[in-house]
Amino acid sequence: MKKLLAALAAFAFSVSVAFAQALPPPTIAAKSWLLLDATSGQVLASQDPTMRIEPASLVKIMTAYLAFSAIKEKRLDPQQMVNVSVRAWKVDASSSKMFIDPATPVKVIDLLYGLIVQSGNDAAVALAEAVSGTEDAFVVLMNREAERMGLKNTHFANSHGLPSPENYSTAQDLSILASHIVNDHPDYYKIYSTKDFTYNKIKQPNRNRLLWLDPTVDGMKTGHTAAAGYCLISTAKRPNGSGDRRLISVVLGTVSDQVRAQESQKLLNWGFQNFDTVKLYAKGQPVATPEVWKGSQNQVKIGFTQDIYVTVPKGVADKMKPVLERKDPLVAPVAQNSKVGIMKMMVDGKPLTELPVVALEQINEASIFGRAWDSMRLWMK
Repeated sequence: MKKLLAALAAFAFSVSVAFAQALPPPTIAAKSWLLLDATSGQVLASQDPTMRIEPASLVKIMTAYLAFSAIKEKRLDPQQMVNVSVRAWKVDASSSKMFIDPATPVKVIDLLYGLIVQSGNDAAVALAEAVSGTEDAFVVLMNREAERMGLKNTHFANSHGLPSPENYSTAQDLSILASHIVNDHPDYYKIYSTKDFTYNKIKQPNRNRLLWLDPTVDGMKTGHTAAAGYCLISTAKRPNGSGDRRLISVVLGTVSDQVRAQESQKLLNWGFQNFDTVKLYAKGQPVATPEVWKGSQNQVKIGFTQDIYVTVPKGVADKMKPVLERKDPLVAPVAQNSKVGIMKMMVDGKPLTELPVVALEQINEASIFGRAWDSMRLWMK
């Protein structure tokens, strides 16, 4: 299964490369940036996506992800009261804070709003301690989760993103992390669209300007330090055919709050205006039923283990034609999810990309007589 997922990831990358030069992206005033179609998993455009950067408060996306996971796994409850440690209370006084106090326990759900909307560094530490006991133990969990997600150029040193040589990431890795929080925790992801939050009688606005400028934007997170510059991961969902399509932009190292919002909006608009995302096949949908030799069944259903989407420049979708190439003859046993061929998507007679096609069911060997009969048929074929 891991090999299949890797193959599908390579498919998304190959389509991105195929159109990278055909449709020049806008000029973006940032050190590093990337635009991801979260529906298809394709990178539509990027500049220095693997450049190592200081992520600043974008670290808090992983903190939120692990807190959401703890709630999902019943290790944490949104209404649970958390005691505030001195460490959480004393986090850098000059940095963004929720203003929690050791004298007053706080609900987990309030900490989540303080983390996401107010970008509270104190809320980050309090959540880390609620999940793992100590922030140090939580950081181990953060790095373990980064490895599981395949964030190859990311490392975390703390839960909040205050400067440390051991806090680093890339636009590419941050786009993967952002897509995980949208897809894995849709219920709690909604917090990212909240425009302001009041705690301890202090009302603070969400720093993501696009929440006010673009009604299709529903998140995600800002970040800023002197070294990192002004950073913004933003995501928008707009109509696409009979459904919706989501784009995620990562813009890192701009010169101001205004510029990071402006460049993110430019990138999102470019992606929506110039590309379409189409669903090619549904998970488990048979694309063919080829003959099987020496098997308990004469045919096997073949297709894909997940919904297959592709993002292409506008006007290209209607030109795509599928061409199936199989590994014939198929001889039993045939394992479920084993690769049995490839589906080539052709445009104007040229291959756009290739998709791995797998067996959707297990086909066992036939009886000794059935195998003997098919052996003779194969010999005569």
